[in-house]
Amino acid sequence: MNQEPSFGILESLLFAAGDEGLSLKQMANVMEIPEQEVLELLNLLQEEYEKNKQRGITIVQFAGTYQLATKKEYVNYLKRLVEVPNSSTLSQAALETLTIIAYKQPITRAEIEDIRGVKTERPIQTLTAKGLIQEVGRAEGTGRPILYGTTVEFLDYFGLKDLKELPPLPETDENDITQEEADLFFEKLK
Repeated sequence: MNQEPSFGILESLLFAAGDEGLSLKQMANVMEIPEQEVLELLNLLQEEYEKNKQRGITIVQFAGTYQLATKKEYVNYLKRLVEVPNSSTLSQAALETLTIIAYKQPITRAEIEDIRGVKTERPIQTLTAKGLIQEVGRAEGTGRPILYGTTVEFLDYFGLKDLKELPPLPETDENDITQEEADLFFEKLK
């Protein structure tokens, strides 16, 4: 068997699986080869990663799954990457969306869009990627849309113990969180 394409297939499968990792059985099924052969390929690929000092990754095994991981000797660089304050700030759309979610949670994307009057797919993706919001369940009804709520990271980021510490919004129509109110929310949390 030609090992180069198999290495490539194996490596791409592990990369695509990410933190979930893959079991020997899963890799064997996808690659259509015996588990023992997958194990041999894994060992050879791991040896290659370890021998080649130019490579920053290796293969690790956790709880019966295999995954790609960074080599320990590069941990200081990874710490710097994580510790660097994220210079990208939230867009106005993301701030508005976050404000609506914080005050109206749990809330669906359609409900957020009704309040904002514009699409919120990108702001929701951004807020989810930054760990400020998360899926908290499904609404009853047609299609069972996803409900969104804030996260512990949201509370940490804004220095709140719980959601009761959110500053009160001025008295307005319940579904009318304006730009001014969004600005007030973030100004009070600074």
